[in-house]
Amino acid sequence: MSLNWKEINLILEELDLKGAQIQSAVQSAYDVIILRFHKKGETKQILVSLSSGACRLHETFRAVPKNDKPLRFAQFLSSKIVNGWVTEINQLDDNRIVRIVIKRAGEESIAYTLYIRLWSNAANFIVTDENGVILDAMRRNPKRGEITGGQYKPEEDLPRSTQREEEKNKKPKKEFFIREIQGEGSFNKKIDEFYAEQGGALSLEALREQARKSYEGSLGRLASSIEKLKEKEASFADGEKLKNYGDLILSNMSNIKSGDKWLEVEEDGNIVRIGLEERVTPSLMAQKYYEQYRKAKSGIADIQREIEQGEKEYKEVSEKLEKLLAETNPLILAKMLRSAKPNQKGASSNLLSKKEKTRPGLSFKRGDWLIIVGRDANENDELLRRHVKGNDLWLHARDYHGSYVFIKQRAGKSVPLEILLDAGNLAIFYSKGRNNGAGDLFYTQAKYLRRAKDGPKGLVIPTQEKNLHVKLEDERLRSLENCRV
Repeated sequence: MSLNWKEINLILEELDLKGAQIQSAVQSAYDVIILRFHKKGETKQILVSLSSGACRLHETFRAVPKNDKPLRFAQFLSSKIVNGWVTEINQLDDNRIVRIVIKRAGEESIAYTLYIRLWSNAANFIVTDENGVILDAMRRNPKRGEITGGQYKPEEDLPRSTQREEEKNKKPKKEFFIREIQGEGSFNKKIDEFYAEQGGALSLEALREQARKSYEGSLGRLASSIEKLKEKEASFADGEKLKNYGDLILSNMSNIKSGDKWLEVEEDGNIVRIGLEERVTPSLMAQKYYEQYRKAKSGIADIQREIEQGEKEYKEVSEKLEKLLAETNPLILAKMLRSAKPNQKGASSNLLSKKEKTRPGLSFKRGDWLIIVGRDANENDELLRRHVKGNDLWLHARDYHGSYVFIKQRAGKSVPLEILLDAGNLAIFYSKGRNNGAGDLFYTQAKYLRRAKDGPKGLVIPTQEKNLHVKLEDERLRSLENCRV
């Protein structure tokens, strides 16, 4: 609902701001600003919203959150008009443009004019000097000339444009009325309640629906991921049975004939039926079951950790959605939604905080490039599993045990030689070959690494690798130490 000119006049009449002092300007979003006025011992918060579908000006009786970082237009208003006094405030005829003239103590000759244009498709908040030169605008619009240094004097332009429009249409002007709005108190209070409940994009109803769509999708993806992990866990849960199959095959080799597809053995009063493969000797078949057992044993611990983490994230997302839906202040809810965006891949991604996911190892930031170092097998494995992508570059000292070093890929960029030498120095320094002062390296993209079957944790076999000889440079290493993040 947009306010008509008669309703705007009633709002201004109730506010009675002439002679009031502006105490502060708080910009809670890019298109919402709150001005605090003080007069005769009373403070009023005036909300100005340029949001499509919720464009308005009125007193608000709700707590006003600050943006996480100061926004440009609020900083401008703080420097120019805060602590100033309202000498004039009115609507320009019936054009839904509110004009406020501000003067500050000690600046009697300087006046600032605030124009708040409440047009749904062209709303703006413009500040000019006494000559109509634009000092700044909440929405900078070069096509309209609404930028710093432009000219804005609607008092002169509106009568001419209105006359031209009437002559063109040859229609009588539409009659407007002050509408009846449910609620108690002043018209300002009723309007504040109306917009909070059902006033377009910034209403509680719209914001809660936005929260549901965003978070319920994330919850669905999380639930699906957890279910798949549990299915995998169940398939690994029979690991001990696989080991027993291997033992039973070896202890009954004399009973197995060439071409048998099954081995049936009595154990603890039950018949155990074990699958065999043609052309595979009993000893090799037992070895296959032992390999499956080792894989299940090593894999189930990782899967259980992932399930635990997924269930923890699911609980966090659910709690945060409940918190959002319980919020009754639309301004606070809008801010919470801006800073609380679920991970589109089905994880919480620290919804209400900006902390990065904990990354193992050491991290070095050289310009826009990030280099990560895993210091042992566990960190190497964790980095490979959860913190690097296919196009990231992997480096490792040849012929020595040591760290995996990764250079995080930047879209459309090739790794500069200096960054490659930085990573190479780190790979040699964090290897058993450090004391040699130099060494050879493998390097390739992470997508060309293959895990060694039944090998130690983190062990990989590279393909399409290239070779690099690196000499340790003390100065480079000292410089990198200052780039630790």
